[in-house]
Amino acid sequence: MAECHSTSTPIDTRAKLSDSNGAPVCLFMHDLLELHLALVKRILRYVKGTLSVGLHLGAGPVQSLTAYSDADWAGCPDSRCSTLGYCVFLGDNLVSCSSKRHTTVSRSSAEAEYRAVAHAVVDCCWLRQLLQELHVSIPSATMVSYDNVTNPVHHRHTKHIEIDIHFVREKVALGNIRVLHVPSSHQFADIMTKGLPV
Repeated sequence: MAECHSTSTPIDTRAKLSDSNGAPVCLFMHDLLELHLALVKRILRYVKGTLSVGLHLGAGPVQSLTAYSDADWAGCPDSRCSTLGYCVFLGDNLVSCSSKRHTTVSRSSAEAEYRAVAHAVVDCCWLRQLLQELHVSIPSATMVSYDNVTNPVHHRHTKHIEIDIHFVREKVALGNIRVLHVPSSHQFADIMTKGLPV
């Protein structure tokens, strides 16, 4: 692999692994198939081509905490569970991120997005509390952005996510959080739920 050509993205943006193709590389290392070897090689080619890329933390005053949340709807071809992801920035610095498959199936894209927003809000509340204990003042509400434009009205099919809905509403009512729509072209959390285009 030392002389391999690099690649611009670690995964094929159209790739969807399923049980019929074998398990994803990171989940079941005890049962590797030929497909997994090809994926590992692609990941190594990506690492080789991005050795100079990294996260840089800038200095300066920190006045805002901003989060971006995203979800794919029924993205797993086997279980149809959604992948939820979010990124949290303190000023211009990424301080927290998460990407994980949800354990239950979402019945709509709005439900998957709302769950992602709720996970981001939980992390933002924890970070705000930590910053308060460290005597770092964040004077404004934390902005949590999402890119789903579906109707946020409460329907009978969304009753089973009422806890997430009420949790987020409570934090908005307290003035700690503001939930905003952001166009998909400005959605930083896309990297947490899907491969990026080449």
